[in-house]
Amino acid sequence: MKAFVTGSTGLLGVNLVRLLRERGHEVRALARSPEKARRLLGDTGAEVVAGDLEDVDAFASALGGCDVVFHTAAYFREYFGPGDHWPALERLNVHAPLQLARVASRAGVRRFVHTGSSSVIGRAKDGGPGDESSPPDRLAQTNLYARSKVVASERLHALAPELRPMEVVEVLPGWMFGPYDAAPTGSGQLVLDFLQGKLPGVFEGGAPVTDARDVADGMLRAAEQGRAGERYILSGEYASLVDVMRELAALSGRKPPKKLPYPLVLGVAATFELWARLSGKSTAMSVEGVSTMHARNTVSASKARTELGASFRPLAHTLADEVAWFREAGRVS
Repeated sequence: MKAFVTGSTGLLGVNLVRLLRERGHEVRALARSPEKARRLLGDTGAEVVAGDLEDVDAFASALGGCDVVFHTAAYFREYFGPGDHWPALERLNVHAPLQLARVASRAGVRRFVHTGSSSVIGRAKDGGPGDESSPPDRLAQTNLYARSKVVASERLHALAPELRPMEVVEVLPGWMFGPYDAAPTGSGQLVLDFLQGKLPGVFEGGAPVTDARDVADGMLRAAEQGRAGERYILSGEYASLVDVMRELAALSGRKPPKKLPYPLVLGVAATFELWARLSGKSTAMSVEGVSTMHARNTVSASKARTELGASFRPLAHTLADEVAWFREAGRVS
């Protein structure tokens, strides 16, 4: 298989490229910064393609000869900064993947694996974990990132008949942790803040978590055996922030942070957002982020387990490998 991977320097993208190469597949890795890609992927033998989703046509020729496109890139971390982010979210999370799919179809690509988010899955009617048939909940309206993922999914699946014979499959990862989180993502920053003693406390909340390496494996399985037009949730079990801190404390020997009242944390998040707007800087702590975690939504990956044979390693194993990678990278002592 010859694969084309977008977002190749992100947490999921790096782990996907590495998995594909380990399995013997050829990879063309799209990156805005070829230097960063070579630093993170130079030992894999992947071919680095310089390009930006702002201009899909500029790298369209690199799709020639590819069998599968794995689209992992997204506008996400920047969303927590000040200002109105919908124009960028719509441009990069909605319009860009649609254009990429059209270009891939014209290039003869047979499968397009799109990365959505399990955050768009609402609870089941009985209040239990949601699955691929569960409609989005209020988060998809109040959280612009989630809304962009809902819109992209709807439009991509509506476009699918025009893309034939190329087939579209979508994966919906949970809250990802894992090694090679160079940016880092919000989850990686949480781990670093704990290890560096910068986390004063946590609150009652959490999310379905998953190892980025397991998502990468699920994406490959979706490309090889997933049903065309289907969505697959790729997520392990729900974990609270307290659970995450407990595991990190066991790994590092540090004392877990105190559990703080939710209203207090919400107020702090509002203060951080105000500071971000006034200073023009970004904050990883937002009212939306805190309220989303506090909602404690859960999802079921039974469809991916049954149809794809997907599996998800324990959180403790994931965090141990992530902490080890941060130490090897010199991010913590």
